[in-house]
Amino acid sequence: MQCVFVQIRCKPGTGYEVADEIAKREIHSELYSTSGDYDLLMKMYLSEDKDIGKFINDHVLDIKGIERTYTTLTFKAF
Repeated sequence: MQCVFVQIRCKPGTGYEVADEIAKREIHSELYSTSGDYDLLMKMYLSEDKDIGKFINDHVLDIKGIERTYTTLTFKAF
């Protein structure tokens, strides 16, 4: 499994709605509200054969209220 972190910037006033929609889709392992440039931090695991960009495009970026995302791929856990 690939561990992927996605930071999500929401349009003003839509953070809770975006978080609720992510929760309904059950695509995450963990989801946090954060401070800083992004509003939410989502951790998810994808199978090795999944195309990460396509998955995010198909399952995350169509959520109303998302303004921008920043994806971080992980490698070895220590």
